[in-house]
Amino acid sequence: MSRNEAGKAMVKLLRFLVRGEGREQACEGSALSLHLGDGSLHIVSQSLMDEAVSAGLVSRTGGRVCLCPAARSYLRRAAALREEAFIEQHGAVGNTVTDVGGSPQPVRINREESPLGSVARLKEKAGAPFLPEEALAAGERLLADFMRGQLQPRITASWEPRHASRAKGARGGMADLTDSAIAARVAVNRALEAMGPELAGVALDVCCFMKGLETVERERQWPVRSAKLMLRTALMVLSRHYNPPAPARRPRVEHWGAEGYRPEMYS
Repeated sequence: MSRNEAGKAMVKLLRFLVRGEGREQACEGSALSLHLGDGSLHIVSQSLMDEAVSAGLVSRTGGRVCLCPAARSYLRRAAALREEAFIEQHGAVGNTVTDVGGSPQPVRINREESPLGSVARLKEKAGAPFLPEEALAAGERLLADFMRGQLQPRITASWEPRHASRAKGARGGMADLTDSAIAARVAVNRALEAMGPELAGVALDVCCFMKGLETVERERQWPVRSAKLMLRTALMVLSRHYNPPAPARRPRVEHWGAEGYRPEMYS
């Protein structure tokens, strides 16, 4: 049995025992049968059962088999790995660098779920990506700051009382934000100022509010296929804001003078 098959068999065993305590009976060969109180039956190999016991996932006492606390953590990890494998197979997972806590950090993203995913897949006539990598990274950094600054609109019902019950003088509003959230809001405001009012709106709509290009064009009454051009321009400006080019070195001024050009000083 391969490692992948053994892992699947272990998950099936643990999932079976999640439903309740089982009683084991020997079968022909090296197999065991597990029986639950509701009449359910599961066949498992002796080697897999021994592995589950040695790993601390299952306990066996007097023919009774039940899960150990570590089994639930094992199942959660297995579910997370399956989800990640599915995303890698069916999504467009890639690596990028974004600002996390004030320092650039490498992160993995799923382009299919990114608000810029549809634009990132567009190609120029020559085959080059319509949206350069630095522009895509700038849009994702804007979204990260937007989320970290807690600027996303509330879309679920609020169950908080309309009249706040906090005492007079208690913290609230901006005072409740962490330093990281406040810094992120400052970063978003500076990014919008760098793009200017003509370009900031489309960047916010697509990157932060996750609106499609057609929706942006309809709401702003723009011509067809104009939103992607405005978005690319906005993100290229934003990329230069995040990564300003090094200042050009001023050429050194040399002065040449003919012999005797210096004035004579008389005491």
